Amino acid sequence: MSRIIMQPSGKSVECAYGDTVLMALEKAGYALPNNCRAGACGECKVKVTAGQFDQGMVLDMALSQEERRQGYGLMCMAKPISDELTIEWGTEDAKPKLFPPREDALFVVTDKRPVADRVVELRLRPVGQPIRYWPGQYVTLGNPRADIPPRAYSISNAPRPDGELVLQVARADGGVTSNWVHDQLNIGESVKLSGAYGTFIGDPGVDTPVLCLAAGTGLAPILALTEAALRRGFRKPVTLLFSARSEADVYSQGMLAWWRTKHRAFDYKITLTREEKDGYLAGRVDAVLPGLFPDLSKHTIFVAGSPAFVETCATTVKALGAKTEHIHTEGFFAQQQPEIPDAAHLLTF
Repeated sequence: MSRIIMQPSGKSVECAYGDTVLMALEKAGYALPNNCRAGACGECKVKVTAGQFDQGMVLDMALSQEERRQGYGLMCMAKPISDELTIEWGTEDAKPKLFPPREDALFVVTDKRPVADRVVELRLRPVGQPIRYWPGQYVTLGNPRADIPPRAYSISNAPRPDGELVLQVARADGGVTSNWVHDQLNIGESVKLSGAYGTFIGDPGVDTPVLCLAAGTGLAPILALTEAALRRGFRKPVTLLFSARSEADVYSQGMLAWWRTKHRAFDYKITLTREEKDGYLAGRVDAVLPGLFPDLSKHTIFVAGSPAFVETCATTVKALGAKTEHIHTEGFFAQQQPEIPDAAHLLTF
């Protein structure tokens, strides 16, 4: 058992043998930013100022040799090997707090339907206790007994009393898990989910206009965040810009249209990057956004999609005045396969 000390707050958590620093923080309810959980994205990078740790296998693009010499590490893979490990992270209140993830929660597939050219939507109901999560988080789905590896899929709905989860799964070329979902998983079958994971969550304290940017199934966490905000009566303008290759890749347009009719503060636009159609914008987000929002200095931004899409959008909104601290991103990495901690819930309502 090691102790993880967070500075400047001075707060500490216990880290069980074999757990990573990220797992220890999550078990204690702290939301250290993370994404791939496999040493590939670099979002959980922090500086270690005292103590020793085993970094494990990580990619140089996520943690350079120079950063290692300066004491930085990726906490999703780092395991303490000293009694104490001090890291530079956390404020006095260490917000926000997350629900520690659960392992192998049993669900039943209650519905499955195609919603776009390469996307199917799953509706899943829990057999036992629901998974507790914040909008914007993701779960893992797979079938290890059939050699189907668990893969991460964002939850596209805000939490509901019955615990239903809605997942939107895009068929990936050569993707074992996504092809299994599309071709073999049937309504009525039982599956096991683990999670929820991730820190791409909304802040109830936000009091600015919001701009959401999504591409592909990056729309899923954006839908959950938007639903939750509209449900709680968020009054500032919320605009969602969805980028798709063609009209065949567009989905959830009916729900977006209903939200626009029901909530006067909500609007959405769809841009197509590989064809031109009446009723849609044409071009990549970085091309169309300046004409829609020439000044984003007062906006909070949420971006979800491929790493390349997220990087392009982040660069674009910064050029339009968005503040770095108001930009929240979720990039979908192929290596996104969380380790599963054995943790009980720490937050109760």
